[in-house]
Amino acid sequence: MHQQLEEIVAEFESASVRLRELGRRLAPTQWSRRPAPESWSPAESVAHLNLTAIAMVPLIRQGLEEARRLQRSPGARYRRDIVGWLLWRSISTPGRFKAKTIPAFVPSGDRPVEEITAEFDRLQADQIAVTRQAEGLPIDRVKIVSPFNARVRYNVFSALSILSRHQHRHLWQAEQAGR
Repeated sequence: MHQQLEEIVAEFESASVRLRELGRRLAPTQWSRRPAPESWSPAESVAHLNLTAIAMVPLIRQGLEEARRLQRSPGARYRRDIVGWLLWRSISTPGRFKAKTIPAFVPSGDRPVEEITAEFDRLQADQIAVTRQAEGLPIDRVKIVSPFNARVRYNVFSALSILSRHQHRHLWQAEQAGR
């Protein structure tokens, strides 16, 4: 597999490890505790990641189909477009840049943590699978529309790298909330 795709898969896998470690550290009551009224609990942070994956994976699958139709091979290196790079960069340092999400991606805190983490694991497998399916495709030549803002478009490579980085940002947030 292409090295850049391997790096994304490794980020997804390390996010799974990070969530399991968080699960071992937190008492059941800590999962639903918000550190402040306007902050998310650890469970809500993970549920937000699930909502994001549910929205993004179908868009990425559509992008992969479009990339297959291009009948072009990828370059030696994938490139993020400018919008994708800016988003990826802005979420690269947890806690540095805050942004409110749209209502569709605000998690409810009413589901059991076991259900939320099981869903995370299932969705993680889907995200890793679509990353592997991108092998050999010109995914930096196909754009998708962001489910967060219909005016924002970025290429599929950007989307994959944003997704994996976004997970670490919110897992950091969950770790902070669980302290």
